[in-house]
Amino acid sequence: MDTESKLRILADAAKYDVACTSSGLDRQAQPGKLGNAVSAGICHSFSADGRCITLLKVLYTNACVYDCAYCVNRRSNDVPRAVFDPRELADLVIAFYRRNYIEGLFLSSGVLVNPDYTSELIVESLRILREEYGFRGYIHAKAIPGSSPDLVFQLGLFADRISVNMELPSCESLALLCPEKTKSSIISPMRQIKKRIEEDEDARSLARKSACYMAERRPGRTSRAFAPAGQSTQMIVGATPESDRQILTLSSALYASMALKRVFFSAYLPVNDDARLPSSGAVQLDREHRLYQADWLMRFYHFDAEEILGDASFLETNLDPKAAWALRHLEQFPIEVNTAHYESLIRVPGIGIRGAKLIVKARRTSSLGERELRKLGIAFKRARYFITCRGKYFGEGTELVPEVLRARLSAPIRSGNSGRGTDRALEGQLSLWG
Repeated sequence: MDTESKLRILADAAKYDVACTSSGLDRQAQPGKLGNAVSAGICHSFSADGRCITLLKVLYTNACVYDCAYCVNRRSNDVPRAVFDPRELADLVIAFYRRNYIEGLFLSSGVLVNPDYTSELIVESLRILREEYGFRGYIHAKAIPGSSPDLVFQLGLFADRISVNMELPSCESLALLCPEKTKSSIISPMRQIKKRIEEDEDARSLARKSACYMAERRPGRTSRAFAPAGQSTQMIVGATPESDRQILTLSSALYASMALKRVFFSAYLPVNDDARLPSSGAVQLDREHRLYQADWLMRFYHFDAEEILGDASFLETNLDPKAAWALRHLEQFPIEVNTAHYESLIRVPGIGIRGAKLIVKARRTSSLGERELRKLGIAFKRARYFITCRGKYFGEGTELVPEVLRARLSAPIRSGNSGRGTDRALEGQLSLWG
């Protein structure tokens, strides 16, 4: 099979993997080497029909020894199979880069023969890219669950970000739909990656303070950082009966215990006929969207899973999580934008992180009203129900009525995919994983 045919098969097979939305690091170009990495500039993928969409998103192989119920590439499916040669994949990436088609690589894979065999092939591909071609572009690689610690370490030396996909939000669901995978094969490499990243950061911090640091910075003598953009994971939503509360609690525990940069959510797509899978063919894109919004609140707005959901098990689909929280806590509103603390401002629907910082900065020199807030880019149409400006309330009436506010703030979801961010603590918090 020629390379073009392989690309067509393996790029199409990769569409079910959620790609990273940013590289998470800045790395400048160097003379004699190819590419760089921009913290917010690496996203999207490269389609099978040849259209440039920045990031080459592809599987190393779609051949797999596993028979996971939900996966289009499972062993029992009769689909065209392909596998790259390490140098073939490296040459493909460089050829696309030189044509200005891509800036980086998103590489996942099925499990060919066994996890170690597949990981060795992936590591060799990345070694050729980094060492022989001097490629400095962004690389996100999926670690194969069950691979040896040494191979995971080598992968982290060549990739900028590593992800180990949990796939399903509980041990019970994993046993039901992926009986050949185990909790240990997923959690162990995540722990190893976290430990390696911490050790690497500590070593580099000490090196910067030592007298030998300047010598190590001479050309050709710098050591490669281990997974400098951190690690992430992905969970399928809707293939099993776990609630949003269970999923967000697990995500929160992963952020705290594994120092993950991002948990990705992927709405279950019915691609196989299997009695273990949901009978409904509906794709829960609205639920995926709300989970991404809730995840954003946890990572950047200092919310925890419990307060996002309140007493409910699932997020509301017609109201974003931040607005839903505000309606449950109307006793805290309205707040005066000219005096409120930053922590209070970021919890107002319509005011984001950037908007709250601009408000705090702008009110040092002037008093803010509606006009000033609109000029700062605040979504005043939403925020006006929860704030006062110079003591004046701009909502309807003089009282905050939950039913009225719900009607004003409710809106259909326009896009179904907004994402496409101690061992003892782990054992205690990830209760769904035993």
